[in-house]
Amino acid sequence: MDAAELPEREGMDYDVVVVGAGPAGLAAAIRLKQLDENLSVVVVEKGSEVGAHILSGAVIDPIGLDRLFPDWREDADAPLKTAVTEDRFYLLGPAGSLRLPNAVMPPLMNNHGNYVGSLGNVCRWLAGKAEALGVEIYPGFAAAELLFDGNGAVTGVATGDMGIGRDGEPGPNFARGMELRGKYTLFAEGARGSLSKQLIARYKLDEGREPPKFGLGIKELWQLDPARHKPGLVQHSFGWPLSSDTGGGSFLYHLEDGQAVVGFVVHLNYSNPYLSPFEEFQRFKTHPLIREQLEGGKRLSYGARAITEGGYQSVPRTVFPGGALIGCAAGFVNVPRIKGSHNAVLSGMLAAEEAAAALAQGRAQDELEGYETGWRAGEIGADLWKVRNVKPLWSKFGTYVGIALGGLDMWANTLLKWSPFGTLRHGKPDSDTLKPAKDSRKIAYPKPDGVVSFDRLSSVFLSNTNHEEDQPVHLKVKDMALQKRSEHDVYAGPSNRYCPAGVYEWVEKDGEEVFVINAQNCVHCKTCDIKDPNRNITWVTPEGGGGPNYPNM
Repeated sequence: MDAAELPEREGMDYDVVVVGAGPAGLAAAIRLKQLDENLSVVVVEKGSEVGAHILSGAVIDPIGLDRLFPDWREDADAPLKTAVTEDRFYLLGPAGSLRLPNAVMPPLMNNHGNYVGSLGNVCRWLAGKAEALGVEIYPGFAAAELLFDGNGAVTGVATGDMGIGRDGEPGPNFARGMELRGKYTLFAEGARGSLSKQLIARYKLDEGREPPKFGLGIKELWQLDPARHKPGLVQHSFGWPLSSDTGGGSFLYHLEDGQAVVGFVVHLNYSNPYLSPFEEFQRFKTHPLIREQLEGGKRLSYGARAITEGGYQSVPRTVFPGGALIGCAAGFVNVPRIKGSHNAVLSGMLAAEEAAAALAQGRAQDELEGYETGWRAGEIGADLWKVRNVKPLWSKFGTYVGIALGGLDMWANTLLKWSPFGTLRHGKPDSDTLKPAKDSRKIAYPKPDGVVSFDRLSSVFLSNTNHEEDQPVHLKVKDMALQKRSEHDVYAGPSNRYCPAGVYEWVEKDGEEVFVINAQNCVHCKTCDIKDPNRNITWVTPEGGGGPNYPNM
């Protein structure tokens, strides 16, 4: 049905509309109400509940929470219970490991004073605080469309229509989406947000910036054998099983209640189309250092998510008429620290303060310039500036030389406020880094043992992923002929390997290879939107509430 034939959408007006109930979006909503309890604030969240789509390590730097709620530690329901008690760094080989002395690590890598926990549970707690202040939160409603006024300023978002059939026509349970209109709209969609992507293109926010860079983070939650559990132990590693020319790292954090999270990050600028981040993660868990901690335990949950890795050089202009990008939508992750939630909270607070000041002056739909200058001149900018060269050095020189040079650069930036490298560039976007299959080596991955390593489909089952089956496929392929001619014929179908959820397959049908999209499996990691060598796949929001449902992740 043509959009003109659909019934008109109902709408609601607010002072501020926030897209995404992650740490940035919720911090912004809370700060707005702290500053002026009379402001009307709404948060729309595509997950079935707050926290359902939140996936992070996570070792959390509490600087943001300390600013938002200085007394949060006194709250009996506070979600962070376990302080870091021990910090370990390892270089892994195929059968052994070398522990790096903590003394050689730059001070900013020290996790003393940080907490291990579930960022999803932090967001659930923040949502309760926000609602107590009068913030309206609507989970299960995906912001699917941008709204503009006649001057081209953002005036809010529309949630997606519900009950659209696979054929694109309204079904028996069809319900039109809602327009949520605001004087300012803050976008906190996380890495590679679909609306944020459109805003960056429309307003040319990335002009003069380096291309965005990403990693794919894959994570599992485990219940450990009590004899092997060490609450507060934080372990980071790099090296095996990745080759030296493929960036990435790994972590294992011991939480409370006998649980631990184990995770693996692969930088998405890798070149070998036969590489599978999922299989590399499974192989990593068979390493003696990791296996000895997991054996005797039980895997509880699984998930995956893209991570912004471009850092300081890649952050786009964050403001535009009518709104701003906050948190990972802007790209505020500190890559070597594997931390972004602290900057997400700080950015949400800063944007809220600028919006509240603008509203108090009677302004609306203009640019919150103070936020753009404020993050660069403040703590977020200082945090990212110190580590700006770590990712490009790693990409240019490989794991061993790149990490050594990155460490030197972080020490120089910390002690001398100066870098011997200046500010390095990233070069190509991640979609342009694959080599043709004919120039690449195939990788033979071992079969899962069912003890510490597992297959993809049983893993996706543990993510609790679900989508309404009779809805349009939310993974849009612009040109199927190009997909066959290039993705399949030139690059040997890397989508089958880079997707951590088994969404994509090349299947023989009537003597031809056909591209099959198992959209039901999608965990919303966005890797396909980033890594497809022709930028031929676009991730859009499915019907609200669809996707993973992560517990304690």
